[in-house]
Amino acid sequence: MALGDRNDPVGWAPGLVLGPEDPELEPSVAPFSYSRSQGSVPATLSVSTRAEMCYPFDSIDTWQASEGLSLPPSLVDADSGKSGKGSELLPVSWQSMHHDQTLNEPGLQPSVVALVDAAQLAERPGLLVKALDALRVRFPSSLIWTPGIAGPDNCALLSWMGVDLFDMSRSSAAAARGVILTEDGPRLPETTLGESADTEAQCAAWRRAIAATRTAIRSASLRELAERQAASSPRSVERLRRHDAMMRGYEGGRSGLSRVVGHEHSLRCHTHSSRDDALIHDWRNRVADHHQPPEHQRQALLLLPCSAVKPYRTSQSHRRFLRSIGSDAVHQVMVTAPLGLVPRELEEIWPAANYDIPVTGEWDIDELAVIRDMLARLVPRVGYSRVINHSGIDIELERVECVDTRLGDSAGSAQALSRLEEEVDRASSELSLQSPPRPAHRLDQMRALSRFQHGTDAWLDGSKVQGRPPIFTITSGGEQIAQWNPRSGRFAFSKASLPLLDACDAVPRANLAPGFDWRGDLFSTNVESADSRIRVGDEVLVMQEGRLIGSARAEAPGWEWPDGPGRLARSQHRL
Repeated sequence: MALGDRNDPVGWAPGLVLGPEDPELEPSVAPFSYSRSQGSVPATLSVSTRAEMCYPFDSIDTWQASEGLSLPPSLVDADSGKSGKGSELLPVSWQSMHHDQTLNEPGLQPSVVALVDAAQLAERPGLLVKALDALRVRFPSSLIWTPGIAGPDNCALLSWMGVDLFDMSRSSAAAARGVILTEDGPRLPETTLGESADTEAQCAAWRRAIAATRTAIRSASLRELAERQAASSPRSVERLRRHDAMMRGYEGGRSGLSRVVGHEHSLRCHTHSSRDDALIHDWRNRVADHHQPPEHQRQALLLLPCSAVKPYRTSQSHRRFLRSIGSDAVHQVMVTAPLGLVPRELEEIWPAANYDIPVTGEWDIDELAVIRDMLARLVPRVGYSRVINHSGIDIELERVECVDTRLGDSAGSAQALSRLEEEVDRASSELSLQSPPRPAHRLDQMRALSRFQHGTDAWLDGSKVQGRPPIFTITSGGEQIAQWNPRSGRFAFSKASLPLLDACDAVPRANLAPGFDWRGDLFSTNVESADSRIRVGDEVLVMQEGRLIGSARAEAPGWEWPDGPGRLARSQHRL
């Protein structure tokens, strides 16, 4: 990526592109300016840097491009024959995305992509979301600009959808109408406080919105900000919902979901829109349709309420539960919103260990429907013979005995805990449940965890789990191959484990360019190809000419590989 000095940046994304009539703003807020030819057909679009931002960082750069001739989005099947043309600045329209084959040329990597008919696409349900998704994936290292549709009231939402650059067109129109375009939408100035709708007020709103968006990006809370901002207009709500639906339709790295985050980040699910997040649906589907519990826990399912403290086992309520249960032969699963179900062996990983929700003590209809639907899929698939229900939710399942141990009492009451203990003992006796030795139980939990995170547990064959909770060391043949630390929510693989991971296809792979002398991290300059299923946080095996040479940890999802900007993965081991 030729744009920007990473050692001494002038500005950051997102930022503004100033028009000829816009006020002067510092480059840290508005790193670009633009102009558009008047009268010529097709029009010429020019974008200039407002500081020395292009290598070798010694001049102001100006890029020019032909906008082409764009037909209305409704005429997508027609071809005007004149698509936008440019090198560092590339104008793109809905029509050119369907007819211009040059957009697929591998060498085309512009610094800025301008979606010139963004305003028209924004008026047609779903088209803007589809266009931005296609452009973001096709040009991962380019800055995307959507002329004419951005404002302080939707910049976080547009950033969540992949937009990097905004302009002040809507703010200028608002000023002409005597309205302030704020982070919460347009409103009239409050004259009793001396407010006006002048340029200064519009710029102040932009500064606040951009600052909030950049901060949210750095703190990994952009989704939360986008949800709050979307509530400012029905159109924004519709775009967020359509974007969520599109992301839910993708799998693996294509949707950009993270697999490992650690405990420093929170997943705040404070609004109803949070339930539509692709991350939430991914968890629900994987638990309900794919997750296999430890082998010795597949006859009796025990449903428990969640707790505000994460991981649950550290809470006072769950300590009481564990004392009453007294057996490792039943599969403990927590019921919660918005994740639905959280098996005990998965409580330390993202997002089960990170989510935060407002607690009222009441379940709404949607939450109950999710939990019951997940149980209806999970129970027959695993083959449980009995369900011990200590959750407080009414559960009925076909051909499976469900025993309510709460009977209207609180989960921690002496009566409920006594019934819980009795039912676990009865299930152990009638189903001949056996609690394995604690080391074997822990190994089976690690296997279940590995199946959930990596799709296989074959690399654990013949291994042992040692150590004191919550940190465990996994050894094979007397050699450490991994460590489990709940603070990171991942297996920390040793160098000795890499051949095992390679042999059982446990983690994705990235291929370095032939002949490249690998010394640092993985970047687009040294990666030739990569597995599209990579998620952020994944352990990635580094291959070169068919040979395993090391490992790295992904910092970018699969759709950004191999051409994404910045570091794709941080180096871990070299063989």
